[in-house]
This record gives sequence, structure tokens and C-alpha cells, in this order.
Amino acid sequence: MAYTCQNCGTSAEFSSNLCNPTNEEVGNKFCGSPADQVCDDKLQTMKYSCDACGSVSADAEHLCNPSQIR
Repeated sequence: MAYTCQNCGTSAEFSSNLCNPTNEEVGNKFCGSPADQVCDDKLQTMKYSCDACGSVSADAEHLCNPSQIR
């Protein structure tokens, strides 16, 4: 069973690998969740930020207006 983090959209096989896991289907936009809600050890996997609100995600499709973090 796959889990999704409700804060940043990262997926994982085990819920313990996520900040705020759920096994329910969630929407594909994670905008509005600030980076400070993502666990420190997960921040390194965040590759995109939303230009509109500053939310971060490992996958661009989880954000409304993504740009790659450099």
C-alpha cells in the first residue's frame, strides 16, 4: 500500500517515511502547506517550490505554479 504526505505530496511505501501520511487518495495540489511543515530530513528530497505560495514538493505536478529548486 502506498502512502502520500498530506503536507508535501511525497509518496512512500511506509507511512513512517512521511511527515503527515495518509493512505486515502488526496488531491494533487499541495499549495498552501509551508516548507516548515515538512520534516527536516525530508526537505532534502523537495525538488520544486510553488512560485505563488512557496510550498514545496518532490514532484512538480503537486504544485500549482512549480519551479525547480536550485
